[in-house]
Amino acid sequence: MASVTSLSDNVQQHLASALSATLPEAAGADPLLRRSDRADFQANGILALAKKAKANPRELAAQVVGRVETGEVIKDVEVSGPGFLNITVADKAITGNLAARYADDTGRLGVPTAADPGTTVIDYAQPNVAKEMHVGHLRSAVIGDSVVQLLEFTGENVIRRHHIGDWGTQFGMLIQYLDEHPHELDHKAGQVTGEEAMSNLDRLYKAARKKFDSDEEFKTRARRRVVDLQAGDPHTLAMWQKFVDESKIYFFSVFEKLDMEIRDADIVGESGYNDMLAETCRLLEESGVAVRSEGALCVFFDDIKGPDGKPVPLIVQKSDGGYGYAATDLSAIRDRVFNLKANTLLYVVDARQALHFRMVFETARRAGWLGDDVTATQLAFGTVLGKDGKPFKTREGETVRLVDLLDEAIERASAVVREKAQDLSEEEIAERGAQVGIGAVKYADLSTSANRDYKFDLDQMVSLNGDTSVYLQYAYARIQSILRKAGEIRPAAHPELPLADAERALGLHLDSFAETVQEAAAEHAPHKLAAYLYQLASLFTTFYDKCPVIKPAPPKDVAENRLFLSDLTARTLHQGMTLLGIRTPEKL
Repeated sequence: MASVTSLSDNVQQHLASALSATLPEAAGADPLLRRSDRADFQANGILALAKKAKANPRELAAQVVGRVETGEVIKDVEVSGPGFLNITVADKAITGNLAARYADDTGRLGVPTAADPGTTVIDYAQPNVAKEMHVGHLRSAVIGDSVVQLLEFTGENVIRRHHIGDWGTQFGMLIQYLDEHPHELDHKAGQVTGEEAMSNLDRLYKAARKKFDSDEEFKTRARRRVVDLQAGDPHTLAMWQKFVDESKIYFFSVFEKLDMEIRDADIVGESGYNDMLAETCRLLEESGVAVRSEGALCVFFDDIKGPDGKPVPLIVQKSDGGYGYAATDLSAIRDRVFNLKANTLLYVVDARQALHFRMVFETARRAGWLGDDVTATQLAFGTVLGKDGKPFKTREGETVRLVDLLDEAIERASAVVREKAQDLSEEEIAERGAQVGIGAVKYADLSTSANRDYKFDLDQMVSLNGDTSVYLQYAYARIQSILRKAGEIRPAAHPELPLADAERALGLHLDSFAETVQEAAAEHAPHKLAAYLYQLASLFTTFYDKCPVIKPAPPKDVAENRLFLSDLTARTLHQGMTLLGIRTPEKL
């Protein structure tokens, strides 16, 4: 099924033709249509047009009103204030448009797919090998996953990249220790859980660190091992691979708990670009983009200076010949643009890396790797704060383990579900508890604009009141319950019926789902979709309070129409929450 033209687009077309009929030079001008609390829509574009045409805005507005075609779509239009137009839409048009969305058998609710999609490479969820994932890894994964869902839903070709930290000098120490204690990562029993894999790595890391700090000869051997690793010595690489494999067992268990699909083929860590580093440096130096300074290969910028007023360069290669993050990131850009043919590069990375990425992107532009046809953007996110407004730490001042946080959220949510559950088994309570707990964590993150910090407050997150995912999940489950209790009455649209205020408000909001999804995808802004869904659940609550659906029983056609509005609300909530990566249980 084709996409459904939204009411606002329809009204916009009517206004645009009335405008160009009144003022031929205004053909193609935007009437600036907005939802309004004074009418269904308000158009403010006439003020600017009148100024340009040196006309009186109220008189011009009155002339436009005279040419607006009313009836099927627009019921009424009037001039307000200095020359605004207040527009009321016909009830029939609201129900008719929603019926078309409801009939969309693809389940897309009339949301169009891009006619001319591009290719976006999105870099998100980047844990480090042999290290515990902590609260700082949460946002990159949650925001990235939702942006992937939004882009794919609107038709973009999306390539996911998880740029894990799997390379560097710290591996010398680990590999050397494993070489001297070869059975430390052996698995006695076939399958290992993620927790066991992490505790194996943690134990080995602590032992290696202790030996490195106390034994000079071991330190020397470990440093030599780094050279072997970078030179691609097969035995050393095989040992390194053991750390990567053990870490992946752990990563996958955490992502599974987060209810997130991370595919092995999409994990291309720092090591994935090793073969390109020397060439990246050569190309930068030969083109003059990078220059040698005190032995290091550097890129300088006029506008980036340190506190002492001296320029702060991007160091691509250190004076000892080692490569920094910049060399890897620049090689990744070359790969993503020339091999993967990306038009858009997205990096879901902590805001504190902003300067690094600004320098990397500028360097890639100067080198000609980021042409005019490619945009590179850091989707920078803020910090996760504790209830006290300070960065989230344990009492001992340690960073909080991500697994502990998720387990606690599931535990809190399970208690809420158990308290409200009437006919759920223990198994169902556990399953719903996980869906509600993980949903709560994701929603708290996604309902905040990514670049802002947010407070991690579990009491707030699993609350049934306020802007939480639990509130949305309960709204969805409540509608499913209404549909189950409706018995003989089936949802059906009746465009001939007049609508109550609460029905109109809900209907107009449902109609703007497609625009919201497109805007959230285009701006990489899941918080816009979260805000839409919260408002949808709130409008449904008002509708349900004011417009009886089953009891006291309204006439059959009214009941069918209200069930249709309820079912369409549920489908919209379900689809919207799916795009945020959140489950909607049928029963709660």
